Amino acid sequence: MKNQVCVISIYVPNLNKAIDFYSNTLGFELDEMYGPKIASLVHGELPIILEEKDNATYKQDVSGVVLGLGTADIYEKVKFLKEKEVNFIIDEPTICPPGKYISFRDPFGNILEYLQFEKL
Repeated sequence: MKNQVCVISIYVPNLNKAIDFYSNTLGFELDEMYGPKIASLVHGELPIILEEKDNATYKQDVSGVVLGLGTADIYEKVKFLKEKEVNFIIDEPTICPPGKYISFRDPFGNILEYLQFEKL
């Protein structure tokens, strides 16, 4: 069997704050609570798990994993995220090989990107 990603886990120090951000800011739907410290978000066949960890700490300058989200209109996403006062790293759509992207942090310092793929 080939290796494949089966779940994306995001460790956070506050589960309720994480659910609020990922639901109300990014638009994910809460799927299931697995007790008081673990929640699953609806994300097709590859679930996103939010897990509260008391020792969740982050380096503010570096991330080894970045969650990339797709969007059809990156300029509307920038406008919406600015209204939500998201902490941007790159707040102007920037050209990258597959199209354009922006980069920002969740309330705990995890880095996320929105990508708008351009048809070649």
